Amino acid sequence: MRLNDSLVERTTAATNVILSMAAAGSAIYLQWQLQGPAWRLGLWSWSFGLVALSAAFAGVYHGFSLTEVKRKALWQILTGSLSMAISLFLVGVFYDVCGADAAERGLPIILAAGLLIFGVSRMFPGLFTVFVVYQLLALAIAFSAYAWMAASGAMQGAGWMAAGVLVSMIAAGIQTARDWHASVVWEFDHNGVFHLVQVIGLILICVGLSKG
Repeated sequence: MRLNDSLVERTTAATNVILSMAAAGSAIYLQWQLQGPAWRLGLWSWSFGLVALSAAFAGVYHGFSLTEVKRKALWQILTGSLSMAISLFLVGVFYDVCGADAAERGLPIILAAGLLIFGVSRMFPGLFTVFVVYQLLALAIAFSAYAWMAASGAMQGAGWMAAGVLVSMIAAGIQTARDWHASVVWEFDHNGVFHLVQVIGLILICVGLSKG
């Protein structure tokens, strides 16, 4: 495979690799360090793992010059992984706020919502906006939940979780600024900066989980 001719796309690919490594490292760290119910551990580990998978495929998507068939196949895999990652993240939030029973009841509904988002993106190719909206909705719910738990002292690590979610919301906002470009050693667009900011959010969330 030949590298993408666009320097901006190469930078986006490199930052995707960094994000993938951070998410995979977080999933491994949680497997080693997180105490408590195995189902909660599985929810968060799978969510981080799917983010890692999605970012890895996105690195290939942006970093190499591919045929249209390969690009479509990669896009389906990475968007499907991303939708499931967001859904499992949301189920993890419900687990922390409402308990295991509520999370178990909500799991099929939330996963179905993720599949619906994926289906909409397949009906309207290129409509990545639906993922951004779904992500922002999930993050807004999570921030409200963890901010409340931090203020009430209901969960150790909730403050870290709220901070991580807030950083992730900022990252998602950056991703919507499609006309934004910067040159800091390398050429960055909105996607490249989004990935780097999201890495910070993932680390903060991981720290919060390890404390809670």
